[in-house]
Amino acid sequence: MKPIMIPNTTRLVALIVSSLFVLAACGGGERASVTVAAETAPASSVVETTSPVTTLPASITPASTTAGVIELPTFPLTGLPITDTGWIDRPALIAKIDNAPGAWPQSGLVAADIVYEENVESWTRFAALFHSQGADPVGPIRSGRTQDISLGTSLDRPLLVWSGGNSTVTSLINKSDLVNMSVGEAGPNGGYFRSSDKRAPHNLFAKTSAIWAAEEGRGGRPTPQFAYRSTSDPVPGTPVTGVKVNMDGNMRSSWEWDDRSGLYVRSHQDDPHVEADGTRVSTHNVVILVCEYKTSVADSRSPEAQTTGDGVAWVFTGGSMVTGTWSRADKNSGWTLTADDGTEIALTPGRTWVQLIRKGQAAEVPAGQAIADVDWP
Repeated sequence: MKPIMIPNTTRLVALIVSSLFVLAACGGGERASVTVAAETAPASSVVETTSPVTTLPASITPASTTAGVIELPTFPLTGLPITDTGWIDRPALIAKIDNAPGAWPQSGLVAADIVYEENVESWTRFAALFHSQGADPVGPIRSGRTQDISLGTSLDRPLLVWSGGNSTVTSLINKSDLVNMSVGEAGPNGGYFRSSDKRAPHNLFAKTSAIWAAEEGRGGRPTPQFAYRSTSDPVPGTPVTGVKVNMDGNMRSSWEWDDRSGLYVRSHQDDPHVEADGTRVSTHNVVILVCEYKTSVADSRSPEAQTTGDGVAWVFTGGSMVTGTWSRADKNSGWTLTADDGTEIALTPGRTWVQLIRKGQAAEVPAGQAIADVDWP
């Protein structure tokens, strides 16, 4: 296996404006025409703080206090300890990231707390959730779908970073609990720009730091979407090598457990999936959810994942696989994952990648077999 490149999380990259371009109309319903700056996408995209936690703001309640030592709660979307209390009260941010071939390589996926991969027309698209850290830049940014409303509502007024959509999608987004921070709504301080190294419509990027700065208190604080294990809890399930997924448009990807790093590493087809700076896309948990897809009311060509109710779940965590079911009472609720034996499935604290597949779009790779040994589903 090729070595895994870990992003430099302490380096902020300066961006230089070079010229102006007009935002072209994109596929999937984008119709906005907005002028944004053109820049060269920087090499590193992860933005996080390193300042120590010394005091708690009034909005945060300690988990417990032992011998005068405050034990902080965890970030809701990762289950990891809070490293900077200035970040806990900010809203979640959902960035709609392109996954068509013209968008490769992307930026910002490795910084997201949770990434949803959705079937869309002929391809897949990512809804990347940021809260505990950000990405400057993130993208390429593309249009939203009606299925994003159900996924995002449980985050309590998250900021939606997207390139726009057709009139029906836009109307439904504006009537929902999602905060519209599209290229048009965010305005000149939203941090959107056109990258000069890709062609439209695959070259629109944003900066999460600018979006958070421009949100003006409209967003809320997200609540947990999954349950997480403590460090003392055993890893559930059966050890496996990983999983292969073949979503709509023959979008083939695989996840392989890397015991050295404690991460699952992703490939496109048979090639490592890397970001613009060469970082291998990775995650601590891979959650495969089998969903019914119906036709969106906004476009007869657009599939819409039904993410309330229940269905089959495969959970890959800590090098093992747990089979069971997912359930979600309504769009205001997080996910409940239940193993076949009736116990709750708790994830490894860290980042999580969720693939919303149709039945039959995933294949387990058993322990002792290589990814290449198992046929694509």
